[in-house]
Amino acid sequence: MSEYDNTNSGVLFANNYKEEGDSRPDFVGNVDVKGTEYRLAGWKNVSKGGKRYISVKVEDAKPKDGEPTEEAPF
Repeated sequence: MSEYDNTNSGVLFANNYKEEGDSRPDFVGNVDVKGTEYRLAGWKNVSKGGKRYISVKVEDAKPKDGEPTEEAPF
């Protein structure tokens, strides 16, 4: 069985740590772009014209020097 190629694809999941009124993202996940892994965060929003959309933030998947290595929500 061949392994699936995840290059240039990603996934977002509902954030189970999100609480009413906090600034945590509504969605969290990851994406692979040309073989480099990134973390994704998404927030539900409504435009001034009333259209719903999701704003997205992309961060390096690897922690920077001095940052904790435990997996934590954004």
